[in-house]
Amino acid sequence: MGCTANNTTVANTCTHTSSSPGSLSPSRSLSPLTRPASPVIVSPCAACKILRRRCVDKCVLAPYFPPTEPAKFTIAHRVFGASNIIKFLQDLPESQRADAVASIVYEASARVRDPVYGCAGAICQLQKQVSDLQAQLAKAQAELINMRCHQEDLVAMLCMEMAAKTSQPQIFQHLADAPFNSPGRIHQNTPSFLDEPTNPSMPWEQMMLWT
Repeated sequence: MGCTANNTTVANTCTHTSSSPGSLSPSRSLSPLTRPASPVIVSPCAACKILRRRCVDKCVLAPYFPPTEPAKFTIAHRVFGASNIIKFLQDLPESQRADAVASIVYEASARVRDPVYGCAGAICQLQKQVSDLQAQLAKAQAELINMRCHQEDLVAMLCMEMAAKTSQPQIFQHLADAPFNSPGRIHQNTPSFLDEPTNPSMPWEQMMLWT
């Protein structure tokens, strides 16, 4: 009996001794590297937030309607509806969805501003501006051509005047340097009957007949 009691006491002592290291708190036994990471809270996209539904990982609307731009989806949903937008985007490749969403939002905004004409009114206004600008451009080009023609005429007139001024001194110098018997001076060498001396012995009647 004594041996049995002693064995029981020793077993209890060993059990208490072996269990004492494991009685440490979990905070002391875990190192900082093994602590669980804090959960990442993902905000739902603006579409799912407005529609009050859970935003899944592969949400079609999430890349194009971020939670920071709720008005963007509100306008598009008001005009086209969320289901129509989702169907429309699912039928398109991902490379064209961003442009499609931009077009949807623009058309919806135009429809909100102008419920009657929508984006057609904006298109007509832009076409009118293009026509006005084209008319102004054609007018400016016509004025430019007219100014160039006028400038060419002025240059031609100036060249003619300069050519005339340079040719006149040459003509005068040519006449001055011409010889005495030149055709220009023949009239100076031809004697006139008035220059001939009159014979005082010639009767008056003969002189009259001579003249």
